[in-house]
Amino acid sequence: GGVATQMDTKKGVRFLVCRTRLQRFEGRKGRFLRLTRRPGGGQPGRGTLNFGLGLGFDIYPIFATLGPSVKILYLNGPNLNLLGTRQPEIYGRTTLADIEAAVRDRAGKLDVTVEFRQSNHEGELVTWIQQARGTADAIVLNAAAYTHTSVALRDAITSAGVPTVEIHLSNIHAREEFRHRSLLAGVCKGQIAGFGMHSYLLGLEAAISVKVNA
Repeated sequence: GGVATQMDTKKGVRFLVCRTRLQRFEGRKGRFLRLTRRPGGGQPGRGTLNFGLGLGFDIYPIFATLGPSVKILYLNGPNLNLLGTRQPEIYGRTTLADIEAAVRDRAGKLDVTVEFRQSNHEGELVTWIQQARGTADAIVLNAAAYTHTSVALRDAITSAGVPTVEIHLSNIHAREEFRHRSLLAGVCKGQIAGFGMHSYLLGLEAAISVKVNA
C-alpha cells in the first residue's frame, strides 16, 4: 500500500504520497499547487491543470495503493458515446470504451474501483450525481456541452456534496468563446482540460488525491 504523510507550513500544505510530493505555495499570480516526483522516481508525463479561479497545477501521476474500498464514479455527458467518429480532429479517434478500459487498467493497479456511465440526458446525469452520495468517494465528470449550460448539474453537485473533478478532452479555453465559461467549475474541486484521453487518467489521480487528502 501507499504511505501518506501531511505537513502544514506557513505557505500552505506539503502532501506526500509514496514518492510523490504535492506542495502548495503562494506566487505573484496567485496560489499554485505543484505535484512532482521525489528523487529516485521516474519522469512521467506532465501537464498543466486549472483548479478554480487563480489556481494552476503542474502535475505528475500519483502512485499509491488506496484499497478496494475507494470508489470513483465517472459520468459522461451528451455525444461522448460518439467518440472515435465525432470530430476526430478535436476529440481524437479513441472511443469511450477505449478510455474506460485504460482507466480501469490504471485503477486496478491502484486497487481502486471505478464505474463508468454515459447519458445524453441532463436529468439522468443529475440523478446519478444525487445517487452518488454515500456510494462514491469522488466523481469525475465530463459533462460535455452541459458544462456551459446546466445550472441543474451545478446544483446537483452542490447538493450531493460528493467531491467532483471536471474534465474535458479538448482545451475548452482555446475553442469557441461560448465554451470558455464552465458553470460547473465553481463547485468542482478542479478542472482538467486539453489532454485527450489522458484527461481521464489525470482525473483518476486527482480524484484519488481528493480522497487521500480528505
